[in-house]
Amino acid sequence: MLTLPLDPTDDRANPAFRDAAGCAQWLGQLQLTNLHAAHGVLRTQLDEFNRYPMRGLERLHTLELLRETVSPVQGDYARKLVAKKLPLSNEELAVFVSIVGLWQGMVAGYRRCLQACIAGDAQLSPLGALLCQRCLLYSGLQIYEYLCAGYEFDGKLWRQLHALYGFCEERGWQLQEVPGNLEGNTGNPDGNTGTTTCRATYVKLLLACHAYRADLARSQMQLLDRWLSLWSADITVERSYTKSRGDAPPLAVDLESPSGLQPLQHITQNDHVRYLAMVPLSKLLRVKIILLQQGQSPQQQGLGVGCSKADCIEFLALLLQRWCEGRGERIAERQGDMRRAQMCYGMESCYAHTANKPFRQPSKDSAVDTISRKQIEAFGRVLSDTDRHDLSEMGFTLETWRIQDESVLGARLLREESMGARLGHNQVVAVRADGAETFALGAVSWVRVTQAGRLHVGVRYLPGVPQAAAMKATGVNLSVSDKYVAALLLPAMDALKIPASLIAPRDWFKPGRVVEIIPADKQKLNIRMEFSVEKGLDYERISFTPV
Repeated sequence: MLTLPLDPTDDRANPAFRDAAGCAQWLGQLQLTNLHAAHGVLRTQLDEFNRYPMRGLERLHTLELLRETVSPVQGDYARKLVAKKLPLSNEELAVFVSIVGLWQGMVAGYRRCLQACIAGDAQLSPLGALLCQRCLLYSGLQIYEYLCAGYEFDGKLWRQLHALYGFCEERGWQLQEVPGNLEGNTGNPDGNTGTTTCRATYVKLLLACHAYRADLARSQMQLLDRWLSLWSADITVERSYTKSRGDAPPLAVDLESPSGLQPLQHITQNDHVRYLAMVPLSKLLRVKIILLQQGQSPQQQGLGVGCSKADCIEFLALLLQRWCEGRGERIAERQGDMRRAQMCYGMESCYAHTANKPFRQPSKDSAVDTISRKQIEAFGRVLSDTDRHDLSEMGFTLETWRIQDESVLGARLLREESMGARLGHNQVVAVRADGAETFALGAVSWVRVTQAGRLHVGVRYLPGVPQAAAMKATGVNLSVSDKYVAALLLPAMDALKIPASLIAPRDWFKPGRVVEIIPADKQKLNIRMEFSVEKGLDYERISFTPV
């Protein structure tokens, strides 16, 4: 059953505009040079306008004018949160809350119109499909912002979105064409042109959210919105499904659940479940990948401008895997755990805890011999740096986390405390579970903030047990420091046919660069960088050969 929770109107409300004409005049005077101020004014006036009692059709005309300004301002303001580590700072969090609040204001305005339509407003009765489409769009945009920012949210947002679509089905409005979204705004899902339908809007939002928006680059997010605007109209939403061997399995959504799309194996069949047939989309993605590989350009494939062929192929393959190839299935079996683990972040800290000592510029051999001789005379042995330093007191802290599940490929962990370091996607980390003797090196594959304010991360392990090493570039005309820096070596894993690799600070890689390495065994060696295996936020994994 559709419910439209709304605060009552108030005769004392005093917005800057009270009809479409007044709104047009007010928008013409709105100063957009100060984005923060403009956003705050828009949100305040929209909230005040929503409290003001007025005729439904005039409210609709006013909202349609407002959205022409709200959408681009929201897109520009959201750039302040792109690629930010989590949890957000207080200033960033205020921006995020304000963005979500403005979308909520748009939802509330269109809900008032829909409420009047359901109550029998004769002027709004022919516009029911348009009102539902707008409510679906702005309700979905709230979810979209939470996912992009990496913050978990109350499942009632999903329930409200599903209830709206279920209501569209009841009224037979899901396929009725209505004026589409705003032209030229490809920074969020409010970005297609022409006409659209409630079903296309709903499908677009479901697939966009199912693509794990938080771990996509901004350029990928823009591409995804552009492509889904073209593809979503052809994807059906059915009450039943058929599946043939080898076909892409459908995705399912329960209209009474607090979540979005799910793989079939994660959902129980009932009258409220709807199925998205993914076979047509799977075929479309595969054909586009093949044609790009055969030499066609992204423009020839209708993929837009500003995207290289290689980037398009990579992103299309990623979407194919996430939407059409059983994303819920794992390559390696995970097991529930809930053990405690210690985690550290960044090259210097990962080096310190791997080596059990802080990084220092290597000393000359004679000086080392002198220090060692004195230690043997005094203590009967050579002291390790750990005997003389407390790493935590030097800033190399270890945070305590809970391993929720783990496999040889990675782990999902929850931070025990609400306070701690900020983490970003593809940041290098080192994890040591209770009882383990060594740290596992990894990269953050996703990061979210729970509703309780605790950090929740997925870590992808890098192969092999890391070994601390000092590294410096050799030769002349260096573009990097000529001093030693902290690095990590990952050994070859012959059984898995994985060669040895070097974990270096980001931007140190250059094909053919020769660097000097001093591993823990103090035996210097020179290696030549061959190619970059992967690049993270603060590290690069590099293939090398000894010189």
